[in-house]
Amino acid sequence: MDPITSAPKTDVFRMRVNPDIRKKLEAVYEKNGLSLTDAVNVFFQQSLNAGGFPFAVTEENAELVKAKALSRLMKELQKGDECAESYSEEEALRLLGVEP
Repeated sequence: MDPITSAPKTDVFRMRVNPDIRKKLEAVYEKNGLSLTDAVNVFFQQSLNAGGFPFAVTEENAELVKAKALSRLMKELQKGDECAESYSEEEALRLLGVEP
């Protein structure tokens, strides 16, 4: 099997990512002469080489991710508390695309 970084690329893989994070990542990898696609392919190759994550995934890492996510959630909830707009239940369900 050819290494992923030099193997022909004929398949498309799509994923959603925060646009701000994408811009920051592109800038980081550009400094190393890589596109974001190149960087993802390197990660995939290293994952295959390691037979899993190419770095330690620990409980501490998981707790850090959870803490950051909780912090973002709390900020969003605070924005909601400070918001003066209000919606009826029917409007809220319609906006969310939920059938009453």
